Amino acid sequence: MASTERPSRIPLFPLDVVLLPEMPLPLHIFEPRYKTMIRRCLDEKIEFGMILATSQGIASVGCTAEIVRKARDYSDGRMDIMAEGRAIFRLDELLDEKEYYEGRVGYLTDGAYLRDAEKESKLLASFAECHLLLAGRPWPAASAETDQPILAYHLAAQLPVELEYRQMLLESRSESDRRDMLLRWIGDFLPKLKERQRIQGKSSGNGHAYLN
Repeated sequence: MASTERPSRIPLFPLDVVLLPEMPLPLHIFEPRYKTMIRRCLDEKIEFGMILATSQGIASVGCTAEIVRKARDYSDGRMDIMAEGRAIFRLDELLDEKEYYEGRVGYLTDGAYLRDAEKESKLLASFAECHLLLAGRPWPAASAETDQPILAYHLAAQLPVELEYRQMLLESRSESDRRDMLLRWIGDFLPKLKERQRIQGKSSGNGHAYLN
């Protein structure tokens, strides 16, 4: 859906999740209000807005989700769906007029993106090291469009980035800034991950964890 065609009023799904553009999101829909909402989205072929909701309230920026397939229907009306992140939006007004929330929204775009090959190479190398330790297999970087202006979103979606930090990435309107942020996060996370792997390796080797 082109940005000029996107509606200014959309169904909202407040949840303790931060959805990023092109990030896959499996959802189990069981609450009656959201079953109604998802049925509408399927019938009308429209996106809904995923937006972070915590005990502190609802975030001001979210990402629309397109339902790419319905995986399963249950006899009681529950369903499993696979959604995928699409457009970033700013929540201008929260509407409580229906069974489920809706929002008046405006869509956000990035500023101009200038590719930095050195930063890109450093980010990809750091991510690949994380991916190998987390997944136990190399990252198939050759199949990815690594110079795309949403690379930071694509990589962050595959890492255990905290909700607050992921929300900061979502709200940033500069791909260069997002790559800097992700590099800092990986720089802090990678040593901890290596240490955890080292301890687990010793523990699985002889039944005892030696912390020296």
